[in-house]
Amino acid sequence: MIPGQFAYHRPRTLAEATTLLSEFKSDARVIAGGQSLIPMMKLRLAQPGHLVDLQTVPELKLVLVDGDVHGAVRRDTLSIGAMVTQAEVIKNADWAKSLPILREAALQIADPQVRSLGTIGGNAANGDPGNDMPAVLMCLDASYHLLGPAGGRMVKAREFYFGAYATALADGEILTAVKIPTPPAGHGWAYEKLKRKIGDYATAAAAVIMTVKGGKVESCSIALTNLSDRPLLASAAAAAVLGTSLDKAALASAVAAARGIMYPANDTRGTLEYRVAVGGTMVERALKSAFARAKG
Repeated sequence: MIPGQFAYHRPRTLAEATTLLSEFKSDARVIAGGQSLIPMMKLRLAQPGHLVDLQTVPELKLVLVDGDVHGAVRRDTLSIGAMVTQAEVIKNADWAKSLPILREAALQIADPQVRSLGTIGGNAANGDPGNDMPAVLMCLDASYHLLGPAGGRMVKAREFYFGAYATALADGEILTAVKIPTPPAGHGWAYEKLKRKIGDYATAAAAVIMTVKGGKVESCSIALTNLSDRPLLASAAAAAVLGTSLDKAALASAVAAARGIMYPANDTRGTLEYRVAVGGTMVERALKSAFARAKG
């Protein structure tokens, strides 16, 4: 199909972009890579009167590292501009070492053509429960910098998603950067994703970040993709493995707790019962993989 008529705007600064959004309010939509919005416009599921294209806003491509001392350990916070593409995430050798789950997830998003245009900010801000980055960023305890007419503010990824396409973004606000505290050296990670074919959304997926000390799980976070109307943080499932050697009983408890919060749609990817079942399998696989990769 063909999208409805719209006016196209290409601001060169964040100030111009926020001014346009303030002027046109709910009739305007931000376009980043366009890999989610354009298909929705073609199906007339989204019909904005104004498109504000962020491709020529250089501030949104910035990458910064801030160092903080936590106790006796220095931890860095990586700030990734919203217009950094998935392909750029994959190619960055430093991130592959410090944030390997980010690369692992990006490699499973759609296909190379989509990843060359799709952005980390667009994937995070869209509010589509099938997008992969939200659960990964929740698992990493990332925060989003939002900028609007009233100024800037920070919102935790874990507090950003309210439902399908419903987020904490206020009218006129833009997600400008994703800020990620770097996990400790030697941490374990995994993003396990089941999908019907290359390029498809997940039938079910699970992200895990874990630290291990003395053969026991010291810390763990688990988040789920496309198993509800929003990405889910499986806190009880993560708590079930703390202090364990990830034995069979601990795994079973974690999987049961994770399945207990899943409520996926009955759709072409399967029934609710099937998707809950394979969702638990993704959690188990991700926990095992993260534990095997953790040093300690």
